Amino acid sequence: LDHPGLDNAAGEEFLREVLQILLEEGVRKGTDVTQKVCDWKEPRELRELLDLELRSDGEGPERLLQRCRDVLRLSVRTGHPHFFNQLFSGLDHHALAGRFLTETLNTSPYTYEVAPVLVLMEEEVLTKLRELVGWSSGDGIFAPGGSMSNMLAMNVARFRRFPESRSRGNWDLPRLGLFASRESHYSIQKGAAFLGIGLDNVHLVQTDERGKMIPEELEKEIQRVKAEPFFVCATSGTTVLGAFDPLDAIADICACHGLWLHVDAAWGGSALLSPQLRHLLAGIHRSDSVTWNPHKLLMVGLQCSAFLLRDTSVGAPHPDFLPLGCPLRTPLILGCPPPSQGLLQRCHGVGASYLFQWDKFYDVSLDTGDKSPQCGRRADGLKLWILWKAVGTQGLGWRVERAFAATRYLLEQVKRREGFWLVMEPEFLNLCFWFIPPRLRGQESSPEFWDKLGKVAPAIKERMIRRGSMMVGYQPHGSLVNFFRQIVINPTVTHRDLDFFLDEIQELGRDL
Repeated sequence: LDHPGLDNAAGEEFLREVLQILLEEGVRKGTDVTQKVCDWKEPRELRELLDLELRSDGEGPERLLQRCRDVLRLSVRTGHPHFFNQLFSGLDHHALAGRFLTETLNTSPYTYEVAPVLVLMEEEVLTKLRELVGWSSGDGIFAPGGSMSNMLAMNVARFRRFPESRSRGNWDLPRLGLFASRESHYSIQKGAAFLGIGLDNVHLVQTDERGKMIPEELEKEIQRVKAEPFFVCATSGTTVLGAFDPLDAIADICACHGLWLHVDAAWGGSALLSPQLRHLLAGIHRSDSVTWNPHKLLMVGLQCSAFLLRDTSVGAPHPDFLPLGCPLRTPLILGCPPPSQGLLQRCHGVGASYLFQWDKFYDVSLDTGDKSPQCGRRADGLKLWILWKAVGTQGLGWRVERAFAATRYLLEQVKRREGFWLVMEPEFLNLCFWFIPPRLRGQESSPEFWDKLGKVAPAIKERMIRRGSMMVGYQPHGSLVNFFRQIVINPTVTHRDLDFFLDEIQELGRDL
């Protein structure tokens, strides 16, 4: 212990080399349209190439640098202009800088004392997001993905309706019922199972032909269910069809029955930044909570999911969870402030005295970690703050509108080309279509047509991945056989890239 256990000079030299590799292999080649989107390898071959075994002895810097190159070379380039596979794509240099900063700082924004800059940044970003929703006040926290944000909504809604659930659990509650559309994200069902509400108590409401929840069917389902309704999840931007539920009509029903209205706007929330598109979320200000994932359409980088809360109520925490030395009945002992907490903290907080002391020398309301079920938590607000500073609110809105314009262009091309068949006219950015190979054209009335058509998209997908030319998603949906779902997010995508996308599908599927 007489000398440091790490060689900082050697570490800095290694890091300098790694950063150069990241810039060249990860950023430049990863966004270069002339490169492959992926270099496909079968799992057995990939394991051998990567030499994954962890051994007793370490390796030298040259071998480690080559391993860094291999990781980048053999991974999918999600920043590539021809990557259309997910509801995220592209690479923003400012947001990436924010991610580097976050990893370098290596801290958790649970208390102001260990993350003062990051706590204040998170507060500012959440405030701005709430303003875009239409709330002048409220609360919020960043969560590890939209699924967890939706689960937070369910948990907070249950606590608000049944505060005793926190201490007594579900045993003392009536059978609960929650409602979401048939097009809602699967995290609603996962959350119900995770929180002990039960999958049998998730009631999926019928949707119209465009995938929107039908408010009249929601009302019928609430009346039909023999359980205690407490929560409705509307969706703004469904995963497959990109549908936006009619929020005002759903809010009317929730108000009538006293139900918590949560809006899962993980995908569509960024439309609020566009004056041209924010009408898609009309009525969102009437919700009780919102999930919004800037890591999707805004290209902030995985992960960045905000859980936003309208509630501004303040109350006392449970006495069992007050820090030692600050009892509820004598809150001013040892200089403790009167304990008052917002809904998020009352629901999730346990007041761990090794983190959340009431007698700190600064404003302890900035110790926000107890609002989350997590302890250690990434500072996901920093990269969004950096990006917002770089391009401004107008620049973010421009990205959304550019993506929408790209979708309109592609829509017109799909309509003009023989063999392309729309599933439906897109409302947002989800362009869903079939490609009909020449040998299937004119056979639409054949009994085998749909079965054969359902095999086309998987075959084309395999060919494009093995070629490395591009990536796009496909899926069946209800009674519909496999179709492509094309999503344009990346602002580097041009008309030429979109033309290539359609040309490539035609070429890969011509002989099927």
